Amino acid sequence: MLNYQQRAYGQYQRAQVETSTPGQLVVLLYEGCLRFTQRGRTALEGQDFEASRASFLRAQDIVAELMGGLNMDAGEIAANLLRLYEYMYQRLVVANVKRDATAAREVEDMVRSLLPAWEEAVKKQSGDGAGPSLKPGASVSLTG
Repeated sequence: MLNYQQRAYGQYQRAQVETSTPGQLVVLLYEGCLRFTQRGRTALEGQDFEASRASFLRAQDIVAELMGGLNMDAGEIAANLLRLYEYMYQRLVVANVKRDATAAREVEDMVRSLLPAWEEAVKKQSGDGAGPSLKPGASVSLTG
């Protein structure tokens, strides 16, 4: 039964990603990053180093996806986001390699502070179909 539920959930997530606007994809990526960073920190605090490593790697993958999906033609905003994502990525590496829960918490706080702005931007853009700066066709994987 659990395997069936996992497959069904995976199919639901794929459909959600495939039908989302670029801005909605950014929101999904932020939510995934927050979820995996929290899981990693919780596992780290519980001394489950294998689970923390796997979760931090997933969060790193999501941040790398955010970096790769930036539309650098958007100018200064995209350049600033790139610097921020690079910093977040490095802090996740530190959290993973040095088993530093403080670095993970820092990323969580950053994502929590950015997420509402993206959610608001998506809400405002939903009327005209445009989305914030993620390249069309960017791949997204949020399962886990």
